[in-house]
Amino acid sequence: MSRWLLAALALWAVSGGDSLPACNYPPRLLCSSWKIAMACQVEKQCTNFYRRPQAADPVSLSLYYESLCPACRGFLVTQLFPTWVMLSDIMNITLVPYGNAQEKNVSGKWQFECQHGEPECKGNMIETCLMYQLKDFDQSFPVIFCMESAGSVVENLAACLQVYAPTTQLAEITACVTGDLGNKLMHHNAQLTDALNPPHNYVPWILVNGKHTDALQERAQSALFKMVCEMYTGEKPDACKDGGAESQFL
Repeated sequence: MSRWLLAALALWAVSGGDSLPACNYPPRLLCSSWKIAMACQVEKQCTNFYRRPQAADPVSLSLYYESLCPACRGFLVTQLFPTWVMLSDIMNITLVPYGNAQEKNVSGKWQFECQHGEPECKGNMIETCLMYQLKDFDQSFPVIFCMESAGSVVENLAACLQVYAPTTQLAEITACVTGDLGNKLMHHNAQLTDALNPPHNYVPWILVNGKHTDALQERAQSALFKMVCEMYTGEKPDACKDGGAESQFL
């Protein structure tokens, strides 16, 4: 129940129902009909009758990256994650760990060669499996941030799970990484990366609202918080209204 409806009910109770003309109904009936809601002046608090204006579409950001790429890690840790923490209500993030990797089909199973070697392939697979197994990006992204900000990406999975997703079983993630599921998920990332238009020339490769340009890439990498606030067309959240908020991420 909203705070405004609670306030209306409180006013109705302490006044014996007399302060609101024609509102001679018990609280449980205030939203039972449009006529009663109007009489009691709570129509905007009755969600079954009142529909608030739809919020603007969130700013969409897709990051095509590699788990051990220094520039990718720097962007994810110092720009993307802090901005998401402050502005998650007005932005959607898609992470695609693959980057400049190459794949080939050997006897029906995909094999991957990564720019920074086998540890990077494992890191890409771990982060892909995390997103698949946890389902909830609000859970998986903090774990990925923890891994990417650590000294060793692949060696810190267990510790990061304990901190940010303690109910997740390490064995489930490991089974995905080493099994057919992880192999298929990574092949899907390869397909998504190969389908980029224009094709990616480097990593990190950033799409904003489905588009990539040099200007968007530069803005995202230098001042993502400010960029998201400026691009969002709905009512700005309080974080955006604080003129100096983005400075902490620069």
